[in-house]
Amino acid sequence: MTSIAHAMGGAGSQGAPGGDMGFILMMTTIFIIFYFLLIRPAQKKQKETKEMIANLKHGDLVETTGGIQGKVAALTEAVVTVEIAPNVKVKINRAHITGIVQKTAEE
Repeated sequence: MTSIAHAMGGAGSQGAPGGDMGFILMMTTIFIIFYFLLIRPAQKKQKETKEMIANLKHGDLVETTGGIQGKVAALTEAVVTVEIAPNVKVKINRAHITGIVQKTAEE
């Protein structure tokens, strides 16, 4: 008596002709698509954000990750002091600055 599993086995361990090369080609294509749709734009955005944070100046109107907007009052290597109201200053880590709302007028 023949079992159903043995009858459905077919050719055994042999795959489709050219199966390994087709798999490698498919995986390479998927990686290329992911690179151009996800990885490259994320790296570009990260680079732009890093440049923006490095180019902060006194008087710039900035926005934080928490949504607070204020004017840059002081800058150090890692900390930005932001004035959010008259005589109210908050120290914020540079990494938490999400964008510049308004640049100061160039002299």
